[in-house]
Amino acid sequence: MHTTYSYPKYPSRRAPELDAAQLRHVPVLIAGAGPVGLAAAIDLALRGLPVLIVDDDDTVSTGSRAVCYAKRTLEVLDRFGCGEHVTSNGVSWNVGRTFLGDDEVYNFNLQPEPDHHRPGMVNLQQYHLEEELVRRAGQLESIDLRWKSRVIGVDETDDSVRVEIETPEGHYHVQADWLIVADGARSPIRRMRGLDVEGKVFMDRFLIADIVMKADFPAERRFWFDPPFHPGLSVLLHKQADSVWRIDWQLGWDADPEEEKKPERVVPRIRMMLGDDVDFELEWLSVYTFQCRRMGSFRHRRLLFVGDAAHQVSPFGARGANSGIQDVDNLGWKLALVVQGKAPASLLDSYDAERVKAADENIMNSTRSTDFITPKSSVSRTFRNATLLLARDFPFARALVNSGRLSVPTYYLDSPLNTPDQSEFSTRMRPGAPLDDAPVLVDGKPAWLLEQTGEGFQALLFAESAEQLSRQQQQAVRRLASEPVPISVLLVTRTASAGIASPQAAEIAPNTSAAHDVRVLHDPDGRAWRRFDARPGTTYLLRPDQHVCARFRDFDADALMRAQRRALAMKTTEGASQ
Repeated sequence: MHTTYSYPKYPSRRAPELDAAQLRHVPVLIAGAGPVGLAAAIDLALRGLPVLIVDDDDTVSTGSRAVCYAKRTLEVLDRFGCGEHVTSNGVSWNVGRTFLGDDEVYNFNLQPEPDHHRPGMVNLQQYHLEEELVRRAGQLESIDLRWKSRVIGVDETDDSVRVEIETPEGHYHVQADWLIVADGARSPIRRMRGLDVEGKVFMDRFLIADIVMKADFPAERRFWFDPPFHPGLSVLLHKQADSVWRIDWQLGWDADPEEEKKPERVVPRIRMMLGDDVDFELEWLSVYTFQCRRMGSFRHRRLLFVGDAAHQVSPFGARGANSGIQDVDNLGWKLALVVQGKAPASLLDSYDAERVKAADENIMNSTRSTDFITPKSSVSRTFRNATLLLARDFPFARALVNSGRLSVPTYYLDSPLNTPDQSEFSTRMRPGAPLDDAPVLVDGKPAWLLEQTGEGFQALLFAESAEQLSRQQQQAVRRLASEPVPISVLLVTRTASAGIASPQAAEIAPNTSAAHDVRVLHDPDGRAWRRFDARPGTTYLLRPDQHVCARFRDFDADALMRAQRRALAMKTTEGASQ
């Protein structure tokens, strides 16, 4: 088969622990250097923690595997320093089309609203993403990434985890405060601990064929029900980087996986779809069944499960890798604050609660998609086909068509870390919602709101201009910055500062990267103001994972500190549990 990608071989080195007399201690050990494990290591390193990450292989994953990365995942990757690479090297798209036979019955746009930095989706083969994450991890001195290192034993105590690691040179032990388990859907560590996943296995098989071809198809997701080139079943088409195209064929449960992967069976399928005049070469073939399952809990004392080790979904909707990276986005800031002694270990219970909810949402949507694509009875098939026929002419039926509801971020609306609204607001940026992006100016230069967030707890304060920040408010800003877990302030103005020349403005408005300076974000067109339903004084408190945890109509330092303590799973100064 043809290949467009040369797999790197990463060097393994002799572990110093093999020659050490004493047991090494690390704050965090990560098992698995796939996209989720690497993302976890980068996030923790950026938050100031040393990390040991081990993987039993010495290269990236074989085959394209996860392909579609959603807008929220791209925003998380931006924070890691990888988003631009993924976007510029991948295929961006927003439009998906669904067909019955040759006729289009439904289409959608993942980003109908303009003025967002990232597109709704970017398609990029998983091996490209992993290679970029390895490169980024190599830039961070606090990450110790070890290849050809397999976890073969885990013993847990109340305050640590003793991990045994096998290498070509021998075995050694490491003691970790926390173990992040990112070792995939078959998770050896999960099996070692006797932990199980529960859910549903779907009685169908699908063939993935990655082909290399020059084609003028648009960069859209295309899904066919009962096409003339594969009657009675379904087909999915995606464009990837390097002129590679992903085609998924539904095969049915009785198909023989080994037979269906043979080129002499695959090539005629492709010819029926594309025609005899299209030149292509096979790059990668795989036959899969899928399941929607999850562990009962993602936290087991000092073991924290992420990605496929914790939950699995069908590939329809691109929810696998996206949900795994968003697990890391949720976990990283909490674990960093716990390790640093700035938050109680009970904060990690909210990782379990919030990401179990996210997994349940993904499983529900993935199951519904799969049930629509592969009806389980003649009645279900009749309903499905009637819905597709009606969707040609009637808008109500188009909303029922389900060829894979695509990945969207979870809104943690019921999280105990949220402070309920005390004033009337629009429903868009509620506590628990991921932060909306918007174009802004920083030092007169174009920027994006999300680029300015994610470093820690931050308060978005909306004001007409920088000069209108009162002396009392300036004192409150300094007070917030001096908290044990600082809250920095981003001032979002509609009126440009008059050169930031007045003594008062100079005191609060310099745009620097220093830890607790107020940064002024100018919003000349009012897009951020509208998206946040803002008035002068409106304040949003943001978690380090760029989710809203509180919002107020007035800038009140005491209210912000109470909301932060609640978001840290701490008690308020009055002693009430928050």
